[in-house]
Amino acid sequence: MSSTRSSIQVSAGADPQRGAGVSVAAKFAFEDIRHDYHGQSTLDGITLTAEPGEVLCLLGPSGSGKTTLLRLAAGLEAPKQGRILNDGREISGPDIFVPPERRGVGLMFQDFALFPHMTVFENVRFGLSALSEEASRKEAKTALERVGLLHYAQQYPHALSGGEQQRVALARALAPRPSVLLMDEPFSGLDSRLRDTVRDETLAILRETRATSLVVTHDAEEAMRLADRIALLKDGRLVQLGTAEELYYRPKNLFVAAFFSELNIFDGVVNSGKVETPLGRFAAGSAVEGSHCAVAIRLPSITVMESGGDIPARIVFRRFLGVVEHFGLAIPGTGQLIQARMKAGILKSGLRDVTLCVNEHEVLMFETV
Repeated sequence: MSSTRSSIQVSAGADPQRGAGVSVAAKFAFEDIRHDYHGQSTLDGITLTAEPGEVLCLLGPSGSGKTTLLRLAAGLEAPKQGRILNDGREISGPDIFVPPERRGVGLMFQDFALFPHMTVFENVRFGLSALSEEASRKEAKTALERVGLLHYAQQYPHALSGGEQQRVALARALAPRPSVLLMDEPFSGLDSRLRDTVRDETLAILRETRATSLVVTHDAEEAMRLADRIALLKDGRLVQLGTAEELYYRPKNLFVAAFFSELNIFDGVVNSGKVETPLGRFAAGSAVEGSHCAVAIRLPSITVMESGGDIPARIVFRRFLGVVEHFGLAIPGTGQLIQARMKAGILKSGLRDVTLCVNEHEVLMFETV
């Protein structure tokens, strides 16, 4: 233990005297990972690295390969091709396969997978069998203190709420101090009101422990709330990797843009450096003259006003959503319903005929084949 102590990072909120449970911050890398089930490709050349102490979200729709990638990282399966490295040590490859219990990774399942016949304390101790009884009890107590559930140590999982069970599962995964923590849709089983609170608590704990974390989710907003960086997958391929801001403001293609926000999409052709749409002519950027483009306009980029806008429109529907209102609008020249979102209460009730204005600086342009 003394040989690795200098590489352990202790956060400001941790208490080294009690055994803070911080982890060695490890780099975790996938190199050209390919995998299939019964000849059907699920991962196609994924190369991706989670930096030490980073929270990296694997984001994508169902069938994109994100959970398969997590299972390969955990050692529940072996990739058909490629290598996986934990802090430079190869744990999966053509000639090596390190079993899950020797990988230095923690795995938190979607359904928490708590043992119903064990107390909360026994559940957390379960992964500490390599330690002495005294040491394992101390580590389990520390892990439960960190998630604020030490007072439930002798309760059974069925007596806890969904959020409390989630925190027990997190404590169990972190108790062995893994260098990498793998989390598969960890908040999907919680109701929407509880989800935000538990997610914020979990992120605070991940920051304290400093474990490198790979989190699978299909929810773009959740990924933006949690991640230092986001890896967006589609059909087994890495589409774009970057911060939330990079993926939102500089999406590489229409798929990325649509994954992070609702869009009004129009097809057009570049003519004199611009593309004509029912909402106006917009600069085509670097698109080649004469090429076909998809013009994407986010809903908040459209302002609905009683008068003074550039385009006449009629309100088809109007939905109050609390802070914002969602509009469906008909405009001349197209049968496509235009959608917009803006702060609630700006337009007086009962309006039918309005005008629209588009923030052209937020219009996204993508060349299409």
